[in-house]
Amino acid sequence: MDHEKTGALIRKLRTEKGLTQRALAERLHVSDKAVSKWERGVSHS
Repeated sequence: MDHEKTGALIRKLRTEKGLTQRALAERLHVSDKAVSKWERGVSHS
């Protein structure tokens, strides 16, 4: 799996919906730091 492409997709979809990282994190019950890591392709989980 290409984590950078996945992160770019998450960011694209999030911004299309007009959500901040914090708003997405709240909906998914994770931290905004986790969303940031996903979008940067840092997290492997």
